[in-house]
Amino acid sequence: MCFDAKSGVPRRPFLWQDNGMVQPAEFIPSTDDLVNNNRLFAKSFPDSGLPLAPKRHLAIVACMDSRMDIFQMLGLSHGDAHIIRNAGGVVTDDVIRSLVLSQRRLGTQEVILIHHTNCGLHNVDEDSFKHEIEDECGIRPWWALESFRDPYKSVTQNMKRLSMSPFIKHKMHIRGFVYDVTDGLLHEAL
Repeated sequence: MCFDAKSGVPRRPFLWQDNGMVQPAEFIPSTDDLVNNNRLFAKSFPDSGLPLAPKRHLAIVACMDSRMDIFQMLGLSHGDAHIIRNAGGVVTDDVIRSLVLSQRRLGTQEVILIHHTNCGLHNVDEDSFKHEIEDECGIRPWWALESFRDPYKSVTQNMKRLSMSPFIKHKMHIRGFVYDVTDGLLHEAL
C-alpha cells in the first residue's frame, strides 16, 4: 500500500490506462471465484503427465496485457512453450534470467517477443510517472519503466538486447512481433 509522503495517510491505488491515471471503479476481489474455477478445472485435468521442458523448445516474452491470450492467438497447448510476461514485454534482467534457465536447463532454442498496439507504456513520460509515484508513496522507483513511442522499434531494441547478451545461448531463432489489438494479427518487426 502506498502512503501520502507528507501526511502518512494510506492512499488508494490508481489504475493506469493509456489516457492517464483514473480512479478505479468499484473493486470486488475475485480470488475466491478463481480458486473455485480451479477446483472445476482440476476435476478434468488432462495435462498431469506433461514433461518439465516445453514440447516446442520455445520461449515467448510478451506484454502482460490482458487482451492477449498467448496460447489462443498462437494455437499453443499446455506444455508447448514457456511464457514470460511483464509490462511491455520488455527484455529486463529478470527476463534474461528466466530465458537463461529456459535455454540452459529446459532446452528451449527459439525466442519470440510480442509487443502490441495501444500499450499502456506507449508515450508515457517516464520521469513524470516516477515523480507521481514518488509524490504518492514517498519513494522514487529505481527501476526503468521502459516506455516507448513505436512498438516496432521497441521490439527491435529488445531483440538486440537478447542477441547481445552473453548469457543467452541460442540466438539463431529470435524473432519479434507486434500484435494488433484491433484485428488480432501479428506483424513481424524486422
